[in-house]
Amino acid sequence: MAKKIPFNVVFASDEDPGFPASELNTHGPTVHGWRSAVDSGVSTHDIILRFHQPAKIYRIQLLAHQYLIPEKVELWLHYSPKSMPSTPSSQYFDFLGFVALADNANTNYKSRELQSVTVNPRRGTHLKLRLIGVHCNELNSTQQIALIAVNVLGEDLETAALNEGDEHLASESAPIDTATGELALASICDDLLFSMYVEESIVHYIRELEQRKIKAVSMERFEYARKLKLCMTALRTAGERLGRYALAKRQAVQQEDFSAAKLRKEQIEMYRACVLKQLQVEQLLENEGALSQNDQSCEIYAGGKPSLPAAPSLQDVAHALAEAVSNPKSSSVQLEKSPSHEVAIVAPVAALHLHAKSHDELPQSPRLPMASRHSSPMSSRQGSLRRRNKSAPRNSYEDYEERAIPTLRQECQGNALLEADPNRSRSRLNDRERRQAALPILVFGSELVELFYSRQFQDREDGLVRLRSFLKEQETDEAASNEHAASPNKVARSAALLLHRAVRDAVYSVFNQATETVRVLFLEYVPGRVSPNEVARCVDRLLPELLAKSGDPSARLHTLAQHTILSIAACPQVAEQHLVAPALSRSVGSGTHQRLAMSRLQMLEQLVNTQGISTDKHSGLTCRALSDCGCSGIHHPAEPVRKVAERILLLVYKVNPRLVRKQLPPDDDITRRNLLYRQLFTEFDKLDLERKQELLEVHNSGNDAELMQPTTSTDASRLLKSKSGMALGASVVDNGYVSCNGKQQYNEQLKRSMQSVSNSRKGSATNSESTEETTPKINCMFCGWSCPGSDAGQLDRHYWKTCPFLTKCPQCSQVLEVAALNYHLINECEAKESYVVCTRCTESVHKQLYELHQMEDFCRELKTGAARCPLCHDDVHLPLDGGWKLHLLSAGGCPGNIRKRNLKKSN
Repeated sequence: MAKKIPFNVVFASDEDPGFPASELNTHGPTVHGWRSAVDSGVSTHDIILRFHQPAKIYRIQLLAHQYLIPEKVELWLHYSPKSMPSTPSSQYFDFLGFVALADNANTNYKSRELQSVTVNPRRGTHLKLRLIGVHCNELNSTQQIALIAVNVLGEDLETAALNEGDEHLASESAPIDTATGELALASICDDLLFSMYVEESIVHYIRELEQRKIKAVSMERFEYARKLKLCMTALRTAGERLGRYALAKRQAVQQEDFSAAKLRKEQIEMYRACVLKQLQVEQLLENEGALSQNDQSCEIYAGGKPSLPAAPSLQDVAHALAEAVSNPKSSSVQLEKSPSHEVAIVAPVAALHLHAKSHDELPQSPRLPMASRHSSPMSSRQGSLRRRNKSAPRNSYEDYEERAIPTLRQECQGNALLEADPNRSRSRLNDRERRQAALPILVFGSELVELFYSRQFQDREDGLVRLRSFLKEQETDEAASNEHAASPNKVARSAALLLHRAVRDAVYSVFNQATETVRVLFLEYVPGRVSPNEVARCVDRLLPELLAKSGDPSARLHTLAQHTILSIAACPQVAEQHLVAPALSRSVGSGTHQRLAMSRLQMLEQLVNTQGISTDKHSGLTCRALSDCGCSGIHHPAEPVRKVAERILLLVYKVNPRLVRKQLPPDDDITRRNLLYRQLFTEFDKLDLERKQELLEVHNSGNDAELMQPTTSTDASRLLKSKSGMALGASVVDNGYVSCNGKQQYNEQLKRSMQSVSNSRKGSATNSESTEETTPKINCMFCGWSCPGSDAGQLDRHYWKTCPFLTKCPQCSQVLEVAALNYHLINECEAKESYVVCTRCTESVHKQLYELHQMEDFCRELKTGAARCPLCHDDVHLPLDGGWKLHLLSAGGCPGNIRKRNLKKSN
């Protein structure tokens, strides 16, 4: 299990006196980090870390500054348990690689980037960070760079491990958590994401609870282990809040506002004591031995995640301190009971969770009030704090601290029980957001709209549930019953504006609620109420976002997006205006991502099966539109996309075979050498054969009595269309009866149709008949190799050993096409879990060789409209198998094809 490797900074090429490199030795919410010297004029800065003990390194984590950002950071490792290199020269260190950092302009320089680099297990005693370059921006006028924190994860080397060879060490792999696939950590507290934003004392408690949980599981005290798990989760949330309070206290000290710093200190102690008491931490630690009540369910841990006590505001702290001065005997009681009488208020600034290569908002610097503002009891009863300078800008901390306390407001109204403040975890809308949501605020009210703009995902879920309830409760005669109520068009437009924001949410639970609300809007509220123009406006706003989500890597996300789009298409007013199908039936380019193209074609196929093929040219479901989409899909590099496109072409072929064949290459032997076209034309032949058989059955089962029955022209035409797939009944009907002459005409027309279908493949049938009459010959469908005779074993041996168009899988030895080897290793092979797709050249690479592969010269960007040969790593220019055949079968073709050389020797 990997754990945090302690270290000390032993060398820094330069540093700012106010931000020394020694700040990197510790982690916590109040850590400043290292910063380079002002206007040093040096583009390269070196920092050397020495581990307390020799260690085996698995992962290195770097937390960058929000605007003092270097262009890249090089990582160098040195192993010397006896001595340290005297100079920071590269000759003493082994180069591990580098990490490129973003310029952070897209977040307006308000977030920090966390980079986690997983390295092959290497032993080392020193780590050198070389920071190169600087991202220039308007906030960095001094051309400095900074590093907030560094974390090294690994294992201490034991005495036996020190004598092992490097070859044995390199063969070992890092411990991986089978549940998540990430690096297995000995403690969650060792992650930089955790230790930088949780208060230190809470981290200590969580570490002890983790050890108790491991012992409880080994002793099968599962109820006790469940309580420990829930307690650690709640402590993390409380620790993040205490970390923000500690950051505010440090900033107050820097501003020499010692009265505010004192209030923050008392606030931290009060809240910490209340949290530890409510969560029963001392009881769960069992410092004096096992307790039987820990193995029994209790009220606080009965309903899942335990609730945390209310966070005391600065008003409560000042009021408690004032009472402590006036009544010292009850001071301790007041400090303990003050927060418990309040309704829970969650801070508006969410906990900062940083993920690899992701950005999260940084807390703004709070401007704390002076203690003199809290000295009057009346001021504490008013529920807001006066600012010393009313013209000074306000921030989120100040807005929160000056917000009225619900409990105190309720005391003025009769001391009745009040529910939690609806604004407890939401920031107030700024001017820009109010302008954007002007119509939804007018229709739904600012309270519901603020839920959608909240930073807490629970609030956004609550807002979606309320909006869904609002849409379900509306009745058809709402406008008649209440003349002041908003019109259905305005309600639909306002809901679409809010849902447009919700469907882009990164949290799955919020997106799930958003899609359910979209279905309620279009399937329950829109029909019979909203005008067609407004429906079209709502679809135009939501459909692009849902289409983008349908290509998401997560299976549950893109499946949910597909289901939502099909639900929108099922709305009668949407189907009448043909708003969804034209967006799905657009041509699929070869550069379209596989998941996005796959989702579009799957939804289009579903619409064809449910709504059928239309003759309206604006519907997007005409034979021409579907055949154009299908023909573009069969040229896509991904095989699953081609399969769906083939199914769409088959659906169109049943209705209009001539149009489909016209858009494909001629059906001859040369075209059928292409595996894709051969499979497609084979399916066409099966449909033609079925059509022939149906026509013959209709012809043979017909008799004069049935033909003399009265019928209408429409019924006869429909019958012949359904049986033959072509409109042959127009010339059969004569004055409402089918006569004997009509029967003769029908027979002649049947023969002509059968003859036209049989000649659809032009001369291929004639060639096959002549081949059957001659001497039997074995032909390879891939490379064109032929051999006289009828022994199938020769063809199998050719496939197995010599066909240059085929190859063996290096893992499972399955024989397959060279063009399909990369896809096979990722999706079909027995060892597919060990392979990944290279993001640069799209080849399938073994996970253990991925880093070496990316350092090779042949690992380069793939050109547009080309594929990468897995044998020689050269680009193969499409279209389709024509490029592959030229590459694999020509004289100067693939140099990495061993079968080609073997074939020459055998010849």
